[in-house]
Amino acid sequence: MAGRTARAEQVSGTRERILQAAERLFAERGVYAVSNRQVSEAAEQGNNAAVGYHFGTKTDLVRAITRKHTEQIEQTRVRMLAEIGDSSELADWVACLVRPTTEHLASVGSPTWFARFCAQVMTDPALQDIMAEESLTSPALRQTLEGLNRCLPELPADVHVERGAMARQLIVHTCAERERALAENTPTPRSSWHDAATGLIDAIVGLWRAPVTRCR
Repeated sequence: MAGRTARAEQVSGTRERILQAAERLFAERGVYAVSNRQVSEAAEQGNNAAVGYHFGTKTDLVRAITRKHTEQIEQTRVRMLAEIGDSSELADWVACLVRPTTEHLASVGSPTWFARFCAQVMTDPALQDIMAEESLTSPALRQTLEGLNRCLPELPADVHVERGAMARQLIVHTCAERERALAENTPTPRSSWHDAATGLIDAIVGLWRAPVTRCR
């Protein structure tokens, strides 16, 4: 029994080191620029096949990194949803999109790599689908989007889709740029992740509320 427990702990530790190494390398260099061998070496694994053994394909590894973070992010989103109830304020629902991620990044401590990892993944359509699939399995996120939609009944459907994509890009890349600046110890416009989230929320509310000009 003790032997099985020790083995399980060893496997868990190895998987965590691989996840951490892969997240950092993917964030800094891009997913497809990094080989499984490089991940294994960065995770201090003597066996270069360790990544494949523990996670399978690179796609599976990307999914595992995403799940590692989204589970914690969603816990915060659930709490925030309970706090706002059936609010009719657009900013409350936008906050439920933004703050769970920024609170998570603040809690991890600097340096972090998850925001830059997300930005890298978002540049590849196939990998982007993984993040979308993982996100849409979340009842809390679906509830947030439904609440947001209720605040925008007049917005045409095509404009709604367009601005949703804009908002996603704004969240991902603003967080990635702040994360990069913190890692490089360079100045940032806001002094904390909390304040950065406030700026993002203001900007995204403005984006959703912007006038709609129809092209001729």
